[in-house]
Amino acid sequence: MNKRRFALLLIVGIIFSSCIACLNSTIGQTNTIKETPAKVATAITENLDNPASKDFRIVVISDLNSQYGSIEYDPEVEQAIALIPQWQPDLVLCSGDMIAGQKSTLTQSQIEAMWAAFDGHITAPLRKNNLPFGFTIGNHDGSGAIVNGKSVFENERELAKAYWNHIKSDLSLNFVDQANFPFYYSFKDHDIFFLVWDASTDKISSEQLAWVTETLASKAAKQAKMRIAIGHLPLYAIAEAKNKPGEYLAEAEKLRSLLQQNQVHTYISGHHHAYYPGKKGQLELLHAGALGQGARQLIGSNLPPRKTITVVDIEIATAHTVYTTYDLETLETIELQELPSFITGNNGMIIRRDLKK
Repeated sequence: MNKRRFALLLIVGIIFSSCIACLNSTIGQTNTIKETPAKVATAITENLDNPASKDFRIVVISDLNSQYGSIEYDPEVEQAIALIPQWQPDLVLCSGDMIAGQKSTLTQSQIEAMWAAFDGHITAPLRKNNLPFGFTIGNHDGSGAIVNGKSVFENERELAKAYWNHIKSDLSLNFVDQANFPFYYSFKDHDIFFLVWDASTDKISSEQLAWVTETLASKAAKQAKMRIAIGHLPLYAIAEAKNKPGEYLAEAEKLRSLLQQNQVHTYISGHHHAYYPGKKGQLELLHAGALGQGARQLIGSNLPPRKTITVVDIEIATAHTVYTTYDLETLETIELQELPSFITGNNGMIIRRDLKK
């Protein structure tokens, strides 16, 4: 059976299983249905090209949310979470937009319900499998937008903070600095230093920049054999629909220079709902595609939008990374050569990570 046909049958199966689960819940017979994701994942991996693992493996997911206020997740999100344990990652990273907030009419109970749904669909299965989970706040999780000196979504930020602090001990992260958790913080794993900043808007505050500079100059960062930074908004535009100010980080060159001067190997981001493994100068740029609604087209490309998940395998001594990225709707891997050799957006050009300058 080819992969496209298998994927179609899989999605139909998931929908059918959901209907059965609803029926069984009515008559009080739900226990067997809970085993379905694991069984589905086993079937999927038998039809996937699985990468060879190296010293450290990260699974990168991003932009999981649906429409404003939704407590449901698309089948591809459920499928991805079911798949992850079989890859046996050392770390799962999410580059933001885990719930569907950023709307002033959402009530506190609605936002709390979204975090509860996220916990049930995403973090609980990862906890069950003892998988460390790192993340960055997205604009839909607790936007840091400020208008006329006022934090526009302060209530959403407070509820995000409450949720993450409630489960912080379950994340299994070796924190280096958690004073400003969950908005910006750092942790270390297997000689890799991870810096998470709050890129839920296009501006990194001067206070946060001072923290970034100090953190990257710290003993923990300097002693690490590799440094990785994570934020929601990318440095440079890659998606046609997001190729405008406000949708990528302001002062990108200044920020890139800061990361590069401090030997940050890779900056992982989301927000544009498009997958592109790029680089600018010495800094690699992993733009994670969306798993939730709204996959988008790359700038200047005729490739169709795709929902993706990326497995990053790292050889720590050489800081060499290998990406294996799957189209969750077809289960096929995305080859680098399929992607544009470069992307030119409003704020600059980046090239594909495998190409020379």
